[in-house]
Amino acid sequence: MKTISVVTSAYNEEESIEELANRLRAVFDELSAYQFEAIIVENGSVDGTFGKLRRIHQEDPRFKIVRLSRNFRMDGGVTAGLRFATGDAAIIMTAALKEPPELIKDFVKKWEEGYDHVYGIVKRRPGTALLRKINSQLFYWIINKCTGGLIPRNVSDFRLADRKVYEVLNQMDERNRFLRGMFVWAGFKSIGIEFERAPRFRGYSKANTLGVVELALKGIFAFSNIPLKLISIVGLLVSFFSFVALAVIIIKVLVWGVPFPGFGTIMAVMLLMFGFGFTALGVIAEYIALIYEEVKQRPNFVVGETLGL
Repeated sequence: MKTISVVTSAYNEEESIEELANRLRAVFDELSAYQFEAIIVENGSVDGTFGKLRRIHQEDPRFKIVRLSRNFRMDGGVTAGLRFATGDAAIIMTAALKEPPELIKDFVKKWEEGYDHVYGIVKRRPGTALLRKINSQLFYWIINKCTGGLIPRNVSDFRLADRKVYEVLNQMDERNRFLRGMFVWAGFKSIGIEFERAPRFRGYSKANTLGVVELALKGIFAFSNIPLKLISIVGLLVSFFSFVALAVIIIKVLVWGVPFPGFGTIMAVMLLMFGFGFTALGVIAEYIALIYEEVKQRPNFVVGETLGL
């Protein structure tokens, strides 16, 4: 009998964690041809999430708990869960019930058809603010342009990965982890399934605007060096137009005797150059920050305790 591991990261989810467990149990019972284990990573919560997880484990040993020493964000939590997974396939999902656990049945069906990697594609985001929707579409447009279409548009973290797929990720020890990109980078036979993201079951979203922007930038910089190349291209273009402008000024001086093109022109050029210079430094600084995190070689997570593992 094949085993499927369900991996999720829970941070301050005391209001939804019991509902998640109940709905997962229903899916486990319906897919009785498989053995299941649910590895729930308690990701440094400061509410009653761990207490409820302890009771869930006591009632149903299929639910196994990994408690981290502090919050390591979503990607760190999922990375920890995958290290403990033992299934022939692993399902990755969030604990907020925005992704319907019932879709696991469709993922498993595609897996049995021969797909090694089945990922969810969000076709609607009800309850999401307009600005977040615009930011999301802008992010996927930019990252696809930078990576040659590597990242599927509107792909979510909700997915099934065969053992040979998630073991590749377990071997990838990089610190700046953008899991949506890492799964796609690994390759293998993949397919997407569309679904409608549900509003949060209870509580509030832990993803603020700055955190989302930081994750987006990490995804772009970790999977593409196009921003660095753009600096060189823009620099060459600015230099070219600067030489053209200088040639025009010299011609004016020689032909019409114009001694000075104007204070406004000089200030505009200076501001343009300073703006480009600081933008270039900012892009380079982002890459240096990624390198800095990698060379420290700190672990992606620290386990405080485990239950059932």
